[in-house]
Amino acid sequence: MAVERLHWDDLPNTTRAAVEKHTGTIWSADTVSEGLNSAIAAVLDTATGPVFAKGLRCDYPRRWTQDMEALINPHVTHLSPRLLWRVDDGDWDLLGFEAVDGRHADYRPGSPDLDQLVETMTTLGQIRCPELPVKAAEHRWRTYVTDPADLDWFAGDRLLHTDYNPVNVLMSGGRALLIDWAWPTRGAGWIDPACLILRLMAAGHTATEADQVAARIPAWTQAPAEGVAALARANVHLWQEIEDANPTPWVQTMNRAARDWLTYRT
Repeated sequence: MAVERLHWDDLPNTTRAAVEKHTGTIWSADTVSEGLNSAIAAVLDTATGPVFAKGLRCDYPRRWTQDMEALINPHVTHLSPRLLWRVDDGDWDLLGFEAVDGRHADYRPGSPDLDQLVETMTTLGQIRCPELPVKAAEHRWRTYVTDPADLDWFAGDRLLHTDYNPVNVLMSGGRALLIDWAWPTRGAGWIDPACLILRLMAAGHTATEADQVAARIPAWTQAPAEGVAALARANVHLWQEIEDANPTPWVQTMNRAARDWLTYRT
């Protein structure tokens, strides 16, 4: 479920003052409408330059996603905006990132953004997952397989993003930057292209067209057919569970894409 979006001025004075210790005076704050998982998401105009701030209340059940973003950022600064500071005052947990002048990616068929995203994902696919406490892919999908042996296909040593919602890809300066690293995962490198495929299908690609885009990412060429089928089955169960809890149009579209992809692969 989406988190209620608040404005910068809704934060306690003490929290905003704690941020200004890092930024200097904050002249203005423009709330960002996109995204589902942050109570605060705003571009701050500060004495030290623009900053993108995002955050959650410290007692929010999924505040751990802030920990994941802070944990992984030093390892992906060549692919993502750099984390500049973190403020945790016991009430609010806020992350401050380099503000990027860009727009969200267009995943529709024929979009030139896909060329740059393929380049970024190719680079990411070359990164071994650091020795950090992130979830393993076989753990992430364990409740969605009917045969536990299927999980063996998902194991690997690559760093995965896994959430390729187009709002998590910023087009800036001729590059595709990955944001919102709430779900970093250690696993087989072909899993990220598989996650992208469902998003491409949701944006209007056929299964064949989405497969052709993914085929330009080296990690996808190494994907075992049995493993891809196992993940496709797991994703059908995952998106059905999400739709059961939250039957919004975009979730229903993702569920249909997952089912169509499973049909295509099997």
